[in-house]
Amino acid sequence: MQLAVHESGGGARTAVLIHGIMSDSRAWHRVTAELEAQGFRVLAVDLAGHGRSPRAVRYSPAAWASDVVETLEPLLDGPPDIVMGHSLGGLVASIVADRLAPRAAIYIDPAFSFPKGVKGWAFKAFFAVAPRPRRSALVRMNPKWSAVDVDIELATLRDWDKRTILAFTDTRPLVPPARLVAPTLVVLAEKSLLITSKVARQLRRQGMTVETLQGTGHTVFRDDHAGFMDAVLGWLRELAPTTPEPVAVGVRSAA
Repeated sequence: MQLAVHESGGGARTAVLIHGIMSDSRAWHRVTAELEAQGFRVLAVDLAGHGRSPRAVRYSPAAWASDVVETLEPLLDGPPDIVMGHSLGGLVASIVADRLAPRAAIYIDPAFSFPKGVKGWAFKAFFAVAPRPRRSALVRMNPKWSAVDVDIELATLRDWDKRTILAFTDTRPLVPPARLVAPTLVVLAEKSLLITSKVARQLRRQGMTVETLQGTGHTVFRDDHAGFMDAVLGWLRELAPTTPEPVAVGVRSAA
């Protein structure tokens, strides 16, 4: 399936961004602006069932990843420099990375596990039956979000196909990548919904760098955008210590 892609920036390096469930490429607006300022061309996709992309008959992490690869391969001259994904997008990004072999991978509170037992069933039930929240409820649940991010979330929820939830009837595919295909950074929320301390230890054993951003919820890059970008850009500098220092940018204030 050909997906909608938001392409921006004209830098020599390429970053692929993959959003989480119920969201779309618009959620990355501030991350995209900073990456562009750092010399990246940004390709932010809308997964099937989200944003401007078509709906699918059936959804699954593997199918989402195949759509991303099919859509982006004609737009890439070689391996992307970064593949980045949040939540469901982190899981999809890990499958995409296995096929596109990026130079670096960044996973944000990724769906590499799922709560077991009663908590897991409660999660599924909530997503299946909960109505789309009103603006006031979103503000209460996410007090650190900017007004622009609240507006974007409301818009992405309107464009979201709720049937995507059926992809998680079977949660067995929600696992960490089997192998490390590139230097990998995992940025976790202070109280991650999906990654337990046991899973975090497993990721570190696999060679991933795992950082927790204090004071953040699941959407880390909205709760503490400046802290998130500091973690990402600092880690990228460590990967290439001989490259020139990134230019200073002034786009970290709340939108």
